[in-house]
Amino acid sequence: MAPLTQKRLWLFGLILFLIPLGALTKYYDGLAASWVNDHLGDILYEIFWCIVGALCFPQTATKKIITIVLITTCSLEILQLWQPTFLTTLRNTFIGHAILGSNFDLWDFPHYALGCLIAFQCLNKINMPQESPHHSI
Repeated sequence: MAPLTQKRLWLFGLILFLIPLGALTKYYDGLAASWVNDHLGDILYEIFWCIVGALCFPQTATKKIITIVLITTCSLEILQLWQPTFLTTLRNTFIGHAILGSNFDLWDFPHYALGCLIAFQCLNKINMPQESPHHSI
């Protein structure tokens, strides 16, 4: 299989894994439920958008994708301080709440950074050239 096709399959598989996992963090009610509901979801949210960026823009440098995602999500977090009617209406839907959030939380920023760091590591691993099984000695 061509390396680009294999990479896209990995990225698509990760997206299919992250969507239900991220949704489940909103309904989890076990140990550390508050952290899982709020901050684990933030980490997965960052990873998801970094993977989407890598899938949509395969020729773009990983660092650039990570930086754009981090700046965008931090900007959306700051935007939560602004509560106009049209944004409040959007935030009252599941999708609007999932994408735009609802309440500003300073603790989201380190979790966004952690999610981007994890995504960076994952994308670098996926982008590594595969070694040939036939090594010359």
